[in-house]
Amino acid sequence: MQNNVTPDETETFEPKIIAFCCHYCAFAAADLAGTMRLQYPPNIHIIRLPCTGKVDALYLLKAFEEGADGVMVAGCEEGSCHFTNGNLRAKKRVHHVRDQLEQTGIEGERLEMFNLSSAMGSRFAEIAHLMTDRIRKLGPLFGNESAN
Repeated sequence: MQNNVTPDETETFEPKIIAFCCHYCAFAAADLAGTMRLQYPPNIHIIRLPCTGKVDALYLLKAFEEGADGVMVAGCEEGSCHFTNGNLRAKKRVHHVRDQLEQTGIEGERLEMFNLSSAMGSRFAEIAHLMTDRIRKLGPLFGNESAN
């Protein structure tokens, strides 16, 4: 979706980003980032799941419908899922939803899957910065009404 966002609007726009995080790895990494006192944007709103394999395509789409400018799914490293292959199922769903978004004119880059271990607190903070910067550059999803 092409936005006509001026540079001033981009600088003041603070995106809302929903992060679906698995309990064992990504949520633990976010917790570790906090324990390490690593700074990352407060734009990330975490939803803890037992496994990213529980992420349904409808949850991803509903996050956008409810006002998210970006969505990330963060799970265990590939080959290390606590539920065998839940993260691989989530990866397929994320790719499928990205395709759906692009078919409707919304940038697929607004949705991303990341894999990390529970010991990667600094990587979680890095991902939070990466997603926030990416969505800031893309601008609000539905005009200015989603900029809080």
